[in-house]
Amino acid sequence: MKITVVGTGYVGLVTGTCLAETGNEVVCVDIDNEKVDNMRKGVVPIYEPHLDVLFERNIEANRLQFTTSLDEGLEHGEIVFLALPTPEDEDGSADLSYVLNVSSEIGKKIKTYKVIVDKSTVPVGTAEQVKAVIAENANCEFDVVSNPEFLREGFAVDDFLKPERIVIGSSSEKATELMQKLYAPFVRSGNPIIVMDEKSAELTKYAANSFLATKITFMNEIANYCEKVGADVDKVRVGMGTDSRIGKRFLFPGIGYGGSCFPKDVKALQKAGKNENYDFKILNSVIEVNKTQKTILLPKIEKYFNNDLKGKRIAIWGLAFKPETDDVREAPAIDMMHGLLENGAKLTVFDPEAMPNIKKQFGNTLQYADSMYNALENAEMLLICTEWSIFRTPDFSKIKQKLKNPVIFDGRNLYNVEDVKSEGFTYVSIGRK
Repeated sequence: MKITVVGTGYVGLVTGTCLAETGNEVVCVDIDNEKVDNMRKGVVPIYEPHLDVLFERNIEANRLQFTTSLDEGLEHGEIVFLALPTPEDEDGSADLSYVLNVSSEIGKKIKTYKVIVDKSTVPVGTAEQVKAVIAENANCEFDVVSNPEFLREGFAVDDFLKPERIVIGSSSEKATELMQKLYAPFVRSGNPIIVMDEKSAELTKYAANSFLATKITFMNEIANYCEKVGADVDKVRVGMGTDSRIGKRFLFPGIGYGGSCFPKDVKALQKAGKNENYDFKILNSVIEVNKTQKTILLPKIEKYFNNDLKGKRIAIWGLAFKPETDDVREAPAIDMMHGLLENGAKLTVFDPEAMPNIKKQFGNTLQYADSMYNALENAEMLLICTEWSIFRTPDFSKIKQKLKNPVIFDGRNLYNVEDVKSEGFTYVSIGRK
């Protein structure tokens, strides 16, 4: 099938590459000339495990192409995916200007039947808006479909190629049949393609992300309470997770969630509720608790240094909002770094992938280490903000040798408390004795 993907951000690039991998002819459209030139040369603009292999293979096979011309893209594809940014607006709602502006251009340019697919995470009713905007100028038949993505950063390629489910919001039999044909190779093991109306599909994405954010936040509250009463959140988590009604995933406490999806989507659903005079009380609490949780370790660090962080050098491991990505959007590490810098601390940081993106924000206010152990030189303590695999089994003797003080503040509960203490460290984590 001939596919066009408008937008080559995280979702668009994974979508286009994975669709090409199953034999489709894909053209990706982006307005950034430099980015398009680099992608034509095989340069992947984001870090996502396994994406580079598929990317190079499909470029070489001429199934994956890139252009800055929307006309070229629309002439090519019968199915046109809109994978455009929907950033958080000032009032917390999703900014649809990118989606609607491109939709307006599509209406002026299409000459034959197209299925326009909202792949971006968009509020309820967006498909109707997109359809109306295109219809203002379109002189041919078209359909608008909502097809939300459920891709986890760090696992996006696997999630696309082996989806747990595919949600298609469509009121058109013709469009539905085309979408089912497109996705058939991805559900050969029997996982469902769920067809519903467009509004339900749009809400499904927000509801799923908001529920997962709520689950994380609930466990963070439990962890904080464990510290008050002397309970161990690890034991509580295991006891809860073995209940099949609850499940084991998203029960790990820490310094809050971040990324491009959860924070934005929770706020967007909260704002959408307000627009309908509905108050999402649970989401209000989730947002507030997560904001506090991101810096939950800051007062503990201040207390350790007798409320005097001025001139203290602190080493930080992990800057991305989660492992296996270079995405630092809403990363808890950013909140922690701002808090530490405001208190006069000096920071040396290390992350396997995210340092270039952090440097764009912080510049030379941070010292950037070329390895996890070099980050410890002349540091008073170590703070862990992201649970990268390389941090899970470190050489504690080397850490102790390099740090001025054998102190670890762990925002992701990577280590066994007794094991670290037996190595002679002061070890502070989340919700454990």
